[in-house]
Amino acid sequence: MAHTLSSLYSRLAEKNFLVIGRAGMDFYPQPAGAKIEEATRFFAALGGSSANICVAITRHGGKAALLTRVADDAVGRFCLNQLDQYGVDRSLVNNEGGEARNSLAVSESRIEDHQTVIYRNGAADFQMTVDDVASVDYKPYSALVTTGTVFAAEPSRSAAFQAFELARAAGVPLIFDVDYRPYSWASAQQASEVYSRAAAMCEIIIGNDVEFGFMAGDYDKGLEKARDLARTTASIVIYKMGEKGAITITADEELRTGIYPANALKPTGAGDSFMGGFIASLGNGLTLKEAVLRGSACAAIVVSRVGCAPAMPTVSELEEFLSTHPDPTL
Repeated sequence: MAHTLSSLYSRLAEKNFLVIGRAGMDFYPQPAGAKIEEATRFFAALGGSSANICVAITRHGGKAALLTRVADDAVGRFCLNQLDQYGVDRSLVNNEGGEARNSLAVSESRIEDHQTVIYRNGAADFQMTVDDVASVDYKPYSALVTTGTVFAAEPSRSAAFQAFELARAAGVPLIFDVDYRPYSWASAQQASEVYSRAAAMCEIIIGNDVEFGFMAGDYDKGLEKARDLARTTASIVIYKMGEKGAITITADEELRTGIYPANALKPTGAGDSFMGGFIASLGNGLTLKEAVLRGSACAAIVVSRVGCAPAMPTVSELEEFLSTHPDPTL
């Protein structure tokens, strides 16, 4: 049963979030605009959708703990050091030995013919176990946040669903970014079934039109899928439509918002930045519409900068952006 909006907002106001999912290393060709195949210099940064969301939350003054596994090697230690530098609690990050490795993304800071090459074979974060999530005390957290990647392979899938059950039993709201990445899944049918199961358990669900259409089995039925979730199990569903903005749906209303113009360097990181800015803004007591707009502004800022985690805006940077950009019109 979904939390009421008032009880959900009250819980988010505690601003202490548990995020499940991967941390990885990102490489960006230098200078900005360089193509991977022509570059000889690269900038290394923390990456991975869940780690990025953690950083976004901390930049907004919230607390974020990451629950995952990292490789017991130099790259894994790089991720741990980066989490420390961003003020992310990594006490729930466990080491994974053997042949498992952290994800690695080589991503261009360019829009035209953009390329991102991702290495996810034998991913360490997919080795998260039921024991890892069973040892967590969920009660202190304002919400459990995850992206769809954690469900793409075992044992991570079973562990994530177990975490959902344990968090719900502790009265902790669940927040889900669908974030469908076909390369992580054995089949589209499996992904659709698993995502639908996960979404039905969550209070806040964020996805784009393609992802909701994917869960519905028909792109044209995606918006109805989002509305059905808001009517039945979720408190807030955000149906993103790219340049056309977003529709935010609750049991009582639908809000339509536009996007902020951006001088984009790259297309990556926007969703993670939106998520962090959105839930942090709700936690800070802003209205639902204000939170969506601030999330959209965070997305516009991140795509204009090199990197994902290091590109997440602070509150002061967000306020400066908003002071020079009027609310977008539809």
